[in-house]
Amino acid sequence: MSQLDFEKPILELEGKIAELRNVSGENGVHIAEEISRMEEKSSRLLKQAYGKLTPAQKVQVARHQNRPHCSDYIKALIQDFTPLAGDRNFAEDHALIAGLGRFGGQSCIIMGHEKGSDTESRIKHNFGMVRPEGYRKAQRLMKMATQFQIPVITFIDTAGAYPGKGAEERGQSEAIAKSIESCLRTEVPIISIVIGEGGSGGAIAIAVADKIYMLEHSIYSVISPEGCASILWRSGEQAKEAANALKLTAQDLYSMKLIDGIINEPLGGAHRHKEETIKNVKDTIDGALQDLLPWDAKSLIRTRREKFLAFGRNL
Repeated sequence: MSQLDFEKPILELEGKIAELRNVSGENGVHIAEEISRMEEKSSRLLKQAYGKLTPAQKVQVARHQNRPHCSDYIKALIQDFTPLAGDRNFAEDHALIAGLGRFGGQSCIIMGHEKGSDTESRIKHNFGMVRPEGYRKAQRLMKMATQFQIPVITFIDTAGAYPGKGAEERGQSEAIAKSIESCLRTEVPIISIVIGEGGSGGAIAIAVADKIYMLEHSIYSVISPEGCASILWRSGEQAKEAANALKLTAQDLYSMKLIDGIINEPLGGAHRHKEETIKNVKDTIDGALQDLLPWDAKSLIRTRREKFLAFGRNL
């Protein structure tokens, strides 16, 4: 597990607990009481640390490499998932996983950013940064969802759209804009979950949804704190100040009525308890589907349009 700065005392304590368990198991030494005392202290430290996370610390947690990825949610929640590849124009983009599957018996289109979990998979998935062909694949699948009248579920986890020269040459901004337009015009329910990092247009391209939820320690912003600091202060050293100013936490966005709800994470964050986090996400998606089914296409599109036009009016 990669270390977070504010977690170091907790990780040291957990390491000592693991050592004591090995000693107890190997030598038959009965030190259960000492282990129990240290576990209580570890739990107390976790509550203290995660009960007062700063926005900058939330950014660290949201980016933790051991948080459940899009592929983990698909594997755990989606039955009979069938990947659908390519934009029928240029290439397949592995940064955006997309396909058909069933959620609790309901046929759905599933898509989401995939960052990868090790060096090889991160390179394959381009660290979750989607190129134009990925967003055009998303447009193709949203049209398919309308054609077959099945809901769309999206998982958001990207630092932003890929900023490379090739992506710009192939129309990155146009692809993002068209993807947003496709979301607005899709005649079926769309549910979006920010599972880690929701960065800029790269995130919103597949997150213009009827129901938008964020995990408790995820973030969603127009630009990364580092990018914001480099523009405002000409230095990345002010990233913490930028994180405070951006109002990027789930709690900030919920208070501004920009998302529909916050999904609780287990104590210590999603990277410590993947299964429980995935279950919480499952329950949220299930509730959202129950609220949206059945649907009327015209009413759905009108409500979605009004939802996003209202953003910022009451701030």
